[in-house]
Amino acid sequence: MSERGEDVPPTGEQVHMPRPSWLPVLLAVGLTLALVGVTISIVLTIVGLLITLPVLVRWIRSTREEMGELPPGH
Repeated sequence: MSERGEDVPPTGEQVHMPRPSWLPVLLAVGLTLALVGVTISIVLTIVGLLITLPVLVRWIRSTREEMGELPPGH
C-alpha cells in the first residue's frame, strides 16, 4: 500500500442518519399521558392528546422533508 492512499478503494454508499430530535420523546410523553388519563382523569387524556397530535404532525412533516433531501434511488 502506498503512503499517498492510491490503493484505497473508493468509498461505498453514504449512510443517511436523521438529525437528532426531541420529537420521539415528546410523542412518548403525550401518548403516556393520554393512556394513563383514560384510567385516571379526562384532563390527563386531553393534555396527552394536545401534546401527541401536534408532535406527530411535526414529526411526519420533518421526516418527509428529510426524505425529500435524499438523492434519487434511496
